[in-house]
Amino acid sequence: MKFKDLIYLINSDLYRYEATTGFISFFKSYFTNRGFKITFYYRICHYLYINKSKLLLILFKIILLNCQNKFSIDLFPKTEIGPGLYINHGFATVIHSSSKIGQNVNISQGVTIGQLNRGKKKGFPTIGNNVFIGPNTCILGNINIGNNVVIGASSVVIDDVPDNAVVAGNPAKIISYNGTIGYIENTDY
Repeated sequence: MKFKDLIYLINSDLYRYEATTGFISFFKSYFTNRGFKITFYYRICHYLYINKSKLLLILFKIILLNCQNKFSIDLFPKTEIGPGLYINHGFATVIHSSSKIGQNVNISQGVTIGQLNRGKKKGFPTIGNNVFIGPNTCILGNINIGNNVVIGASSVVIDDVPDNAVVAGNPAKIISYNGTIGYIENTDY
């Protein structure tokens, strides 16, 4: 990963919050939005992790860990996340380090994207592009969440979800194929 890629990822995340980029937007989001702040440090740590810059990684991991403890959001440098991550009202959010997340994903508070340790679905989730994940949702195991998917609040997702589906419940069931129109904003960065 090149440094310009890091800048692009940070700007894409910032654009999701502010619909603009630049110093004033960065300053505002950094100091007023915990979702952006932790994503900012995640992006730096991920860049350093990919480029094997061990000494700097240690320094920025300490800052990231401080943010994780302060905001109760677990987000690790190893996790693969596409551009345009938006963590809305982030609190009590856990994203497993081996999960994969596409671009323009909205993650609400109380979300767990985690591992199953046994059975046919042992493993970690892969989440597509333009996905809205509602509050207090659990996405567990070696499953694939398609593109343009809405996952309703307090759902438990343990099965694959096809593109454009809207799912809800425990366990989550498809309730429509209306997709994420109106849920995912500021993607034209």
